[in-house]
Amino acid sequence: MANTHTHDADAYFVPHHSRWPFLGSIALFIMMIGVANWFNGTTWGETVFFVGLLSVLLVLGSWFGDVISESLQGRYNAQVDTSFRMGMMWFIFSEVMFFAAFFGALFYARTFVLPWLSGEGDGALTNTYLWQGYVAGWPTNGPAEIGGTFETIPAWGLPLINTLILLTSGVTITMAHHALKANARTALLWWLGATVALGALFLGFQAEEYIHAYHELNLTLGSGIYGSTFFMLTGFHGMHVMLGTIMLAVMWLRCAKGHFSKDHHFAFEAVAWYWHFVDVVWLLLFLFVYVL
Repeated sequence: MANTHTHDADAYFVPHHSRWPFLGSIALFIMMIGVANWFNGTTWGETVFFVGLLSVLLVLGSWFGDVISESLQGRYNAQVDTSFRMGMMWFIFSEVMFFAAFFGALFYARTFVLPWLSGEGDGALTNTYLWQGYVAGWPTNGPAEIGGTFETIPAWGLPLINTLILLTSGVTITMAHHALKANARTALLWWLGATVALGALFLGFQAEEYIHAYHELNLTLGSGIYGSTFFMLTGFHGMHVMLGTIMLAVMWLRCAKGHFSKDHHFAFEAVAWYWHFVDVVWLLLFLFVYVL
């Protein structure tokens, strides 16, 4: 909890010790134990995962509630604002590295592993003695044909529509930011509400795409290297879109309550930065996963 002492303009606000990091660590541990056992077929894994997920959401809601309360009390000065900005920039950088790992796995499999399995370079003996006659192509589920025959999702259907949706949402969040800086509250709520709606629409189309892939194309997380990289990349991106949409909805509620001014609205800016990052990642996904 934050301390109750008053702070002058030059003081750096330091809150008292918080219980939320400790409780958040426990909630994340429960959630990961649940998802690991769920994926391995344990009967109780799914229940434990959702208990952990709910706990994480409750901790985050309470934690951010404290931060919002401290902000509304005027405890954050320019120095704290700078710290927040630096923290958000490092957070986005960590997210860049997160997705870079998965894109790197995709690149490594396509550029090095498949040619080796086909007998090129150092893979000649592997091809001769293990997978004789195997000629790699992409997409593939490997020489063992893990998961069976599958079809891919055409880039120019739902993926293209979702690309247009996210590009449009990048425009609407920018218009909302301009409206906030112009103190145009009605326009702010309309543009921000449109961004939330576009994020929800994207998620709906992605869910439809996944259902189609699993039930009609036999494209699953178990469809070899292609299925695993496809669902890991698009799935984690979808999770980020979901989190971004929730944050945008929170920003809409805060804007409706008049929490931000045209000069002080870093929480809004942070969510906008995050949303633009999500847009850029999707463009790379659309190109390297769906098109190429």
